[in-house]
Amino acid sequence: MDVKTLSTIIGHVSSSTTLNIYAHVTDEKRRTAAVKIDQGIGKANPEIETGAAPRKLAPSTFQAHKGQRRKAGTGCVTQINEKLWEGRYSPIWPDGKRRARNIYAHSEEECEKLLAEMIAETKAEIAAEKERLKAEPKAG
Repeated sequence: MDVKTLSTIIGHVSSSTTLNIYAHVTDEKRRTAAVKIDQGIGKANPEIETGAAPRKLAPSTFQAHKGQRRKAGTGCVTQINEKLWEGRYSPIWPDGKRRARNIYAHSEEECEKLLAEMIAETKAEIAAEKERLKAEPKAG
């Protein structure tokens, strides 16, 4: 699956977030890439390793991101890196479509505060839109 599709499915704002969390460079991947570059650009013959012992893969330091379950309507907060947090709120609007809104902050506390403010503003916008739709004359 391409990174952009995966990023959308798991709810990341950008594919770079997905790549930063889930993609890792290994020595084996570097060697494979170098051989492909030599073959593609340099038109070199593929290297054949002779007598090399099978390479033992290094243990992965990967740790799965543990999501946080939150009460519906409270959004979610994710740490992007050491100094950046993302708050996301994805309500369903009166037209039936889910629209995500994001905020960014330099600490978890600041992110929670900004997210709460954004949720309150968004809920007010949704309520106003519902009222507008009620007041709109019916066609037909």
